[in-house]
Amino acid sequence: MSLLVEAPVRSTHTKPRKPRLGFLGAGWIGKHRLEAIARSGLAEVAGVADAALDCAKQAAETTPTAELVSTYDALLEMDLDGVVIATPSALHAEQSILALDRGLAVFCQKPLARTGEETRSVIEAARRANRLLGVDLSYRHLAAAQAVREVLQSGELGKVFAIELVFHNAYGPGKDWFYNPKLSGGGCVIDLGIHLVDLALWLLNFPRTTAVTSRLFSQGTPLTNRWEKVEDFAVARLDLGGGAVANLSCSWKLPAGCDAIIEVKIYGAKGGVCIRNLNGSFYDFTAEKLNGTQRQTLVAPPDDWGGRAAVAWARQLATSADFNPEIERLADVADVLDSIYSRAGK
Repeated sequence: MSLLVEAPVRSTHTKPRKPRLGFLGAGWIGKHRLEAIARSGLAEVAGVADAALDCAKQAAETTPTAELVSTYDALLEMDLDGVVIATPSALHAEQSILALDRGLAVFCQKPLARTGEETRSVIEAARRANRLLGVDLSYRHLAAAQAVREVLQSGELGKVFAIELVFHNAYGPGKDWFYNPKLSGGGCVIDLGIHLVDLALWLLNFPRTTAVTSRLFSQGTPLTNRWEKVEDFAVARLDLGGGAVANLSCSWKLPAGCDAIIEVKIYGAKGGVCIRNLNGSFYDFTAEKLNGTQRQTLVAPPDDWGGRAAVAWARQLATSADFNPEIERLADVADVLDSIYSRAGK
């Protein structure tokens, strides 16, 4: 009599590996986004590249297994699924396209590019490669912004007719390249105004911008050419589809009486909503519903929001690396910024 022993059944399902990410640029922002993604546990920090290896080493302190390199080429030679880019603005488009053409997903610091044309070239590269592209437009991820969007989506404010957008920073950027328009693409508009424009259009489901007027200044002197000198104060009016108007004001080094003034106010026929920073803080925001002389707090600090955009991208990448058409809306934001620059003083 033979005795048959069945072999153990082995599962054909293996746990998918976490996406392996490379990080290009290990300054303050790059280090912060690396740490946020590492803490999330959604991806593996496989490599860090910075011309200053000491910076790369400091950024990777919490992920000691990451490989440290000094060049982007060396980073791209690693076995990666995506890259996180935190370098000067003039490099974003080229570096993003290089990664996308290699089949890697990309998460890039804002702005994705200096102009609408450059922005479209990166989006097209992502579409062509069918790879996920994300940009660090982090203010969408404020709890205050999410609460205000819910109110707007409910329709309870009625027809929206006016938007006020303000970002005054009592300081200016600490790195010289910000003040070179060929490297930065512009001054406070592309640095700060991009957040205001993106947030307003996103909150309102991206209405068409039908007209733009603007004035730009550098130390009180009017500017009309974005490529000659960066602006440190800007005002603009955006006429939006449906008849609403948005007024924008942003600045560097303004004597604002506090560190920063950051506000988004949206008025409808039946009430208003507001996102604003508290006590001049760059980090603490509240959301309020406005009705006559009354304010109803919807959200108040604390809110650890700084790395949420990067984590959201990593979460999406862990599910699918495919191109997400929502990124195409970023071209609309870039077009508005181009119009603010081209219409200055006209």
